Amino acid sequence: DTSPKQWAVISRLAREFFTGGSARSDEQRTIFAVGDEKQSIYSFQGADPEIFHATRHDFATRIEKMGGTLQEVGLNYSFRSTADVLSAVDLVFTGSEARRGLTRDPEDIVHNAIRDKIPGFVQLWGSIGEESIDAPEDWRQSIDHASAAAVRLAELIADTIKGWLAGSTASPLAEDPLSPGDIMILVRKRDRFIHALSRALKNRHIAVAGADRIKLRDHIAIKDLMALGRFVLQPDDDLSLAAFLKSPVFGLDEDALMAIAIDRPANQSLFEALKAHGGHREIVGRLETWREQARQLPVFDFFARVLGRDGVRNRMIARLGNEAGDLLDEFLGAALAFERNGQSAMEAFLAAIGTYAPEVKRQANSSRDEVRIMTVHAAKGLEARIVFLVDSGGAPVHSSHLPNLLPLVSSGRHWQGTGYVWKASKKIGNTVTDGVTETLKRKAEDEYHRLLYVAMTRAADGLIVAGYHSKTRNDDAWHTMVERALMPDALHETDPRTGLPLLTYRMTPHAEHVPEPAEVPETPELAVPDFVSEKVAPAPPMPRPLAPSGVSAVVETGIVHQAITVSPVLQDDVQPGFALERGIVIHRLLQKLPELPGTEWPGAITRYLAVAGRTWNKTERDHVSASVLSVLHDKDFAGVFAPGSRAEVTVMGTLQINGRPRAVSGKIDRLVATGGTVCIVDYKTNRPPPLDADAVPEGYVAQMALYRALIAPLYPDKSVHAALLFTETPQLIALPEMVMDEALARLKVT
Repeated sequence: DTSPKQWAVISRLAREFFTGGSARSDEQRTIFAVGDEKQSIYSFQGADPEIFHATRHDFATRIEKMGGTLQEVGLNYSFRSTADVLSAVDLVFTGSEARRGLTRDPEDIVHNAIRDKIPGFVQLWGSIGEESIDAPEDWRQSIDHASAAAVRLAELIADTIKGWLAGSTASPLAEDPLSPGDIMILVRKRDRFIHALSRALKNRHIAVAGADRIKLRDHIAIKDLMALGRFVLQPDDDLSLAAFLKSPVFGLDEDALMAIAIDRPANQSLFEALKAHGGHREIVGRLETWREQARQLPVFDFFARVLGRDGVRNRMIARLGNEAGDLLDEFLGAALAFERNGQSAMEAFLAAIGTYAPEVKRQANSSRDEVRIMTVHAAKGLEARIVFLVDSGGAPVHSSHLPNLLPLVSSGRHWQGTGYVWKASKKIGNTVTDGVTETLKRKAEDEYHRLLYVAMTRAADGLIVAGYHSKTRNDDAWHTMVERALMPDALHETDPRTGLPLLTYRMTPHAEHVPEPAEVPETPELAVPDFVSEKVAPAPPMPRPLAPSGVSAVVETGIVHQAITVSPVLQDDVQPGFALERGIVIHRLLQKLPELPGTEWPGAITRYLAVAGRTWNKTERDHVSASVLSVLHDKDFAGVFAPGSRAEVTVMGTLQINGRPRAVSGKIDRLVATGGTVCIVDYKTNRPPPLDADAVPEGYVAQMALYRALIAPLYPDKSVHAALLFTETPQLIALPEMVMDEALARLKVT
């Protein structure tokens, strides 16, 4: 989530690596960047995932020019989620529309789970629709909002969690017990659902952390304190007093409040009626004391005494949970800051809090063993055993959320640089502003997809996708995207609680219950040998792994030194950066196309180049297409791509090089094992290609010699042959065994 301005700083810091003496020095310079463009969700802070790809290409070009190599390492293993959760994530983002904006890599998104043997689950609850509520003609009659879709879903989730924790409902994780801290509930935005869910959980006495971010004046505890402040200023403020009487401080219910207020004279205030009632003398005495203190004390001292000495803080936390304590501390901090600015009047403080209330961000703390409710943005980097993902059913992008100040890049005709244009409404605009608006909308939709990816991958063991919607469902909403993906492979049921469809996706079966082993008789304690307490000498440092594809690197890299005169590598007739990009594209095509029927090859190449080669000219795309098709259609290469052959075979082992063991790892482009022979093939895209084996660069020969030495022990009963496939001719050049043996003997490693 690095912004373009931050990347500009990094690029300038590293610019010296590629110029002057630094580029030719024996000193090793390192650039290391790690990132996952699929998790870039902070565009409002300036993050742009496209810059990551552009910067990677820029560094690759610079490193290639100075004779180095940029190693791109894919990290597809997840240490958090089970295979069931990761498989569901892969299914959701298989389609081209769903994966749009996640990654520029044209290959399918595939995750591998370290916890592949541990069962998990993914459930999709049917989305709850809004019910029509007829408002009564008499405005004095109340409207029941408890039937709202958001409230019904909140009650359903709270009932589910209560059943799991109490043991009355079987946990989806079989016999594994759950605690409140194992559950996280994610939402897209902080709306009414958060408050409804927090209330539902508290009513069931389930520990809940509350919202992760909230305006200070919006929390009920702060509203109660502000009601107290308004009452001590104006005792005839009946509404403020009624609100405070119902607070956790006094806890009067509706019936008790109505008994005081309903039959009082028309000119009598609620406070006077409370005093005349006679049944609440303690409450009246407390209110009178606070009124007197408010006249004498500054605002901070007053609220500090009310919360601390008078026990209001403890009562609020007991009723509202630990989250209230954080908000009360912030409230006192705001009062203290208000006093330090030279003001202490209660009326001015209440006005300031009501107008300029600070936003409080609460740090998620899983050690409290509470259910966490937060937005997807706040949950990045966190995890939970079970995650509820709640979709409010809204559109991915609303026009009202797009900025009115649109950035424009000059065409160079009238002015230079970047400018802005004010677009007051959708009705005002032209083709330029409409184009900018569509671009911003597309980027927002792409980030909407990435938000779903981040949300789903927060789940360690189980994921439940639920939602609610208005009278019509949105076809682009998260709930609908997950439903479309899981529909073919999930178990279809009907939820007895709602009557809505229930989809359950599992791959890994739950282990059968294993009875506890019988008691084993105690064995006599054994004496501990002396060598257990002896210090062990540190292990010698491991040598740096040698990559076969790197043996043709220049001597200045300091990784590989060859004690032979290496024939110069045939140079490409285009820029090194583009040659590297074209080579990667050809490798990918030759890797994937043999898995498809031959009739689909031309179309697949066209679609792939439209993405991977979109910055190329048509001539270069046509040249690559013709080159790849000529290789695949050549009968001489039929055995290389025959059924049973394997692409991108990763190998690793230890070889004796110059009398010392050396770790070697690499990736073979193609491996074919038939009969008594094994053939390993590596693709090369040199322009022009060598004419025969004698013209093959020494580095290529040494590379294949290392591959052959690694593979040979795996096939003791087969002879291993090696060949280079030059795609430009195309031409398959076999390398004699004696030539490879001699190249391996001449190779020297530092």
